[in-house]
Amino acid sequence: MSLWHYPVLFLTGIIAGLVDSTAGGGGIITVPVLLNFGLPVPLALGTNKLQSSFGSVSAAWHYSRAGVVKFRDCRLGIVMTLIGAALGALTVELIDSQLLGQLIPWLLGGILLYTLIRPRVGEQDHPPRLPWAWFYTAFGLGIGFYDGFFGPGTGAFWAMAFVIVQGQNFVKATGHTKVMNATSNLASLAVFLWHGSVLFSAGIAMGVGQMIGAKIGSGLVVKGGVRFVRPLFLVVVTVTLGRLIYLAVTAP
Repeated sequence: MSLWHYPVLFLTGIIAGLVDSTAGGGGIITVPVLLNFGLPVPLALGTNKLQSSFGSVSAAWHYSRAGVVKFRDCRLGIVMTLIGAALGALTVELIDSQLLGQLIPWLLGGILLYTLIRPRVGEQDHPPRLPWAWFYTAFGLGIGFYDGFFGPGTGAFWAMAFVIVQGQNFVKATGHTKVMNATSNLASLAVFLWHGSVLFSAGIAMGVGQMIGAKIGSGLVVKGGVRFVRPLFLVVVTVTLGRLIYLAVTAP
């Protein structure tokens, strides 16, 4: 890495942290930057997990301080997500991710369509459809595994699970999503560290920026409420969907 790369990585981290702490999808920004700087794919993905862990942990802490989420209520979800993400990261080299690459755009498209035709979804809290123990066990293992194995759209899947299944408004769903994201990021990071696929200098430079962006973004969500989060969520899902389609079309 050249010296001029680090200010760019730091600024990228700020932008990605702001986006990720509000609606998710920061990886759409960070991974291409790391790849464009010449990092091999495994090293870029591992470094991305390091920097995104700074942001997701920071965002989760800020949401907790603001009273949006309580860590003690998420203990089972944290454990199950940790297990799922570790298993997902360990199976990356054993299973072909091509099938997921074809399936995920359809799932994101369904989320986008549902959110558009239900403009009032996530505005207010509603009674949960599942007991929290069942919810965290099923979705923690499932989405955690997906995040450790593949990743794109994880924040959208968690947010809509909290909104549709458990009846949370978008602000609460965003706070709880960041706790789960932080858990799966740390689990996946541990696997990448084990394989030696992390460039610390780049990851830390971006991670410092991530913490700044996460503080700004979480503050905007808490102040702006549902009307601020919902449009951002739609934009991020649309951009993620577009990028996945582009990658699928341009793949050799």
